[in-house]
Amino acid sequence: MFRIGIDVGGTFTDLVAIDQSGAATLAKVPSTPVDPSLGVIEGLTELATKLKLDRNRLLSRTDRIVHGTTVATNALLESKGARTGLLTTEGHRDVIEMREGLKDDRYNLRLPPPEQLVPRHLRLGVRERLRADGRIEVPLDMASLDEAIATLRAARVEAVAVCYFHAWRDASHERQTAEILARALPDVYVSLSSSVLPQIKEFERVSTTIVNAYVGPVVSRYLARLEARLVEAGYRGPTLIIQSHGGVAPIAEAGRLAAGGVLSGPAGGVAGSVHAARLIGHKNLIPFDMGGTSTDICLVVEGEAALVMDRKIGEHRIALGSLDIATLGAGGGSIATVDAGGILHVGPQSAGAMPGPVCYGQGGTAATVTDANLVLGYLDPERFLGGARRLDKMAAEQAVDRVAASLGVERLQAAHGIHRIVNTNMAEGVRLVSVRRGVDPRRFALFAFGGAAGLHATDIARQLGLGKVIVPRVAAVLSAWGMLATDLRFEVSKSHIGDTRALDGGAVKALFDDMEAEGLARLRRSFTGPTRTSRAVDMRYGEQVFEIAVPLDDGARGVDWSLADPLPQIVERFHRRHEALYTYAMPEQESVLVNARVTVTGVLDELPREPSLPEAPPAPPYASRSIYLDGGFAEASVFDFDALAPGQVISGPAIAESTMTTVLLRPGDQAAVTERGWLEIATDS
Repeated sequence: MFRIGIDVGGTFTDLVAIDQSGAATLAKVPSTPVDPSLGVIEGLTELATKLKLDRNRLLSRTDRIVHGTTVATNALLESKGARTGLLTTEGHRDVIEMREGLKDDRYNLRLPPPEQLVPRHLRLGVRERLRADGRIEVPLDMASLDEAIATLRAARVEAVAVCYFHAWRDASHERQTAEILARALPDVYVSLSSSVLPQIKEFERVSTTIVNAYVGPVVSRYLARLEARLVEAGYRGPTLIIQSHGGVAPIAEAGRLAAGGVLSGPAGGVAGSVHAARLIGHKNLIPFDMGGTSTDICLVVEGEAALVMDRKIGEHRIALGSLDIATLGAGGGSIATVDAGGILHVGPQSAGAMPGPVCYGQGGTAATVTDANLVLGYLDPERFLGGARRLDKMAAEQAVDRVAASLGVERLQAAHGIHRIVNTNMAEGVRLVSVRRGVDPRRFALFAFGGAAGLHATDIARQLGLGKVIVPRVAAVLSAWGMLATDLRFEVSKSHIGDTRALDGGAVKALFDDMEAEGLARLRRSFTGPTRTSRAVDMRYGEQVFEIAVPLDDGARGVDWSLADPLPQIVERFHRRHEALYTYAMPEQESVLVNARVTVTGVLDELPREPSLPEAPPAPPYASRSIYLDGGFAEASVFDFDALAPGQVISGPAIAESTMTTVLLRPGDQAAVTERGWLEIATDS
């Protein structure tokens, strides 16, 4: 039996099949942006061919497919979501416009306001009002609601976000509205704030609910189309979708909470990095995922990746749990441009899957990072994707020549400039998630994956003073591989505001028990295996504005939930957490509990360990190639990455090529081959 991971990226769709022994079979095909499911089916056909099976037989022997997709991300960033309306409490339709009273560049008087996902004429007030304690001050007015629905019907909206004041406390008005919408607009996607984010902070709640409505129809249609195509191709098992928090969810849940999947693809890479940290015993990693369109960077500290509860995608706030990933517009397809002042820029614009880099021969005309790497000699035009695609080096040279002419330099200088600038941009991205947060990156190893990372990782490590770079054998498809190492995960959150000295400890305990029961009930609709739960709170001191997340389950030091009143232990953990983050605590101050959180996990079968490679003599280089580095040309030995033997050591300058990725070793680098065939590269930083 097989498990298959599928990661649809902006340029390529990556697939990996793991058999019962843990052996991995990889495939990479161009993405199909118009309908990503077509690329998925094409990739499954390629995967079956590599396994010497027909596609139907492969899928009949597959017991799980885990899928990561950029459909929600692209719909949001490219403003290609559903035509959406908003129903909110009368007099408050401009909360989304006012935001938090701030703008990103507060001193820029000419900065235009961000374009809203719901135009003002489709943001409609409904006569109703709840107080913060849950009391109904104004009952839901049916005439007002009917009038608003008539306006939405006339506008032919595809989705409706419903966000009433204080619905986090009592969802009855929102549920009534949903029932009426189901009868009046049966084909419209409905997103309730009380289901999406039952928490205080009005702007975050309405923004998240709108994003969910905006991308919901697009995601639901895609997932339905994907599921139908998989069934037609012979697959009968479950299809799970990786979410922004790193867990997976069934298709129905992924469609209901579509905003929870806006970081679906990158989350797979982080999940894979966490799994890799356990495999190799290196608990501190900087996952560095460079693909064709973007680069995703985060931190794995002591074997765990951090979650954040509030982030922006483009101009839009999403207050759902997600892995703390920084995304840069830097990839193999990033376009090089020269501005009016003669300054060279690389990205964030990308050539994408179509037309792609100039060397792909698909109509691209703008020089990209991949074109520059080809001109510099880092890529073999005859062996790209195992020879499945021949790269047009002459076309790449002509594209780089146009950049060189604008800069007034030679071709190789321009290509090297493109390579160095994108490296500098990505090194700054690493500093963003480490140095700027008070973390010394030199304690970490750079874990490089994605199709393009191997050509750039060691230079970035040098810029940051990192002494080790790790490149897994599955680097080109690690996000797809990592998705298979995740578990089902459901999150439940509720606001429960109060000074802990005045709260009823028994009521807080009962709240957590009820939330856990709710999460387990949702999980049991699609899963019958073993489960585990974890609890957390968001707390702050009384005079503070922002809360911090406080985990409550931490082995022997966790909260004892058998106690009748767990509040003293919760408060003590808050003080310790505040001191750990900010070097001080104020036990004499009032502490305020704001949100309670429960995570319910369905534990899936562990991913089989990748088998060790058999002992073999060191593999000699099969070629030598002249490459352009900082100091000019150098002769680099070229090795077959997949043929390298455990224990073999390669010294730079050298290149290790596989079917799907290329690793560049610079002078002074030494790469040791591990028992699994991974590269552990020591740099001369």
